[in-house]
This record gives sequence, structure tokens and C-alpha cells, in this order.
Amino acid sequence: MNNKEKKVVVITGASSGIGKEVAKFFAKNGHIVYGLSRRTFIEDGVISLSCDVTDEQQVEKSIQDIYNRENKIDILINNAGFGISGSIENQQIKEIEDMFKVNFLGAVNVTQKVLPIMRKQKFGKIINTSSVAGTIPIPFQSFYSATKSSLDIWAMALRLEVKQFNIQVCNVLVGDTKTSFTSIRQKTQKDKGSVYEEVVKKSISKMERDEQNGKDPITVAKVMYKISKMKRLPVTKVVGLEYKLIMFLQKILPKKFMLFIVNKLYM
Repeated sequence: MNNKEKKVVVITGASSGIGKEVAKFFAKNGHIVYGLSRRTFIEDGVISLSCDVTDEQQVEKSIQDIYNRENKIDILINNAGFGISGSIENQQIKEIEDMFKVNFLGAVNVTQKVLPIMRKQKFGKIINTSSVAGTIPIPFQSFYSATKSSLDIWAMALRLEVKQFNIQVCNVLVGDTKTSFTSIRQKTQKDKGSVYEEVVKKSISKMERDEQNGKDPITVAKVMYKISKMKRLPVTKVVGLEYKLIMFLQKILPKKFMLFIVNKLYM
């Protein structure tokens, strides 16, 4: 790959899970990859930068450092995120705020710092890691679903706003994927000893089993890489045939029936 073909790719949340696989895959295919995460990490071909996506100053410094080195940023992949499970009644406002700060506002923060660069160079691609859970409400993971739903609507509005600058935006909707996301998911402590305790345990256990039997994150990495090569990015891209079917069915089925199915799966 010659220097002209090499893309400068910035990936948030690149130290583990989907972000790590995406970073490795782009690097393996000859691109210049910068991985942003709260802690630095070592991965062949990936330049690790310590950066908390919720900290505006850290993000601004990291993006400026990358631009100073490379003189361009071709692709931004907003991937940083985490989950907290628990009942709506017992979820703490601080927990909810923390999740929105990372999953939604973190993407906004990084994108705002990258956009002036992409506008100046008159091109760029922004890919966001979203979730099927942003469309299909998952009980006891409601606020995680809300962060992804917010990301989806925001990204579509962003797509409209920056089209005039030859900047494209796409959300990749991921389903159950086998990563460390499952093991590091936080759980609302107030559910212990509450009327929700048993049903939360049952529901989250089912969800975690599905995740650990889910797709290899390399599947997501390959989809994102394929999208990045497209001349025109789709608005959304669902990973996996089964999830494409689910997303199609939720469009045509009555909401009450769709909720009935979700209830049978997780309650």
C-alpha cells in the first residue's frame, strides 16, 4: 500500500473488545491507526494515546497531536462505551450520567474536535459503534439502550449537517458479541435485596450468556473496514443476518407484539 492509499484512522475505546479488534484489523491492512483509550496499551501497528473521551482538553490535545503528526484524519471510529445493568427504579442518576457521558457525549466530544480538520481537508468518514439495543428496548439495560438510541438520532442529524463538506457518517449496529464488555458491565447495587433482584439476575444472566455465545468481534471489525472502503456510506449497517432480520421485523410488527417477544426472551 502506497502512502496515498494509507488512511489515518482514529479509534476510541481501542484498548479492548470491539475497538481493539477494529484497530488491529485496520493496522493489519496497512493503515495508520491511533487508538484512544483511558489507559495506554501495546498492540502491533497501533499508536496508543491516553485520552478520556469525556475530557474536552484531553480530546483536543490528542486530536491536535495526531493532526500535527499526520496532517490529516481520514476516518474517525467512535467506539468508546460501557454498560450498567439494573432496574429503572433503582438506577442511580450518577450511573446514568456516567454512561451518557461516555457512550453519547464522548462521541460528540471527539467528533466536534475532528470536524474542523475534516472540513478543512474537504473529506472524512465517521463511523459510530451503535447497538441493536438502541432500537430494541432491553429490560434492565434501558439506559444503555437510551445512550445508543441517542447516538443513532444524533448521527443521522450529523450526516445531514456535514454532507456539504464531503464528510460521511454511518452507525454500525452490533448485536451480541463475545468481548470483555460482558465481564466489566457494572450492576446497580440498589437492586440487591429489592423486589427486582431475582428478575434482574435472570434477565442479565440470559443476556450475558447470549453475549458470550455471540459473534467474534473480528466480524464487526471486518464490517467496519468494508464500510470505510465504500464510496458512499450507508446510514446504518447491521452486523449479522439474524440481526438484520430482527431489525426488519421490528419495523413491520406492532410494537406491542415486539415488546411481547422481548418480554418472553428476557423476563
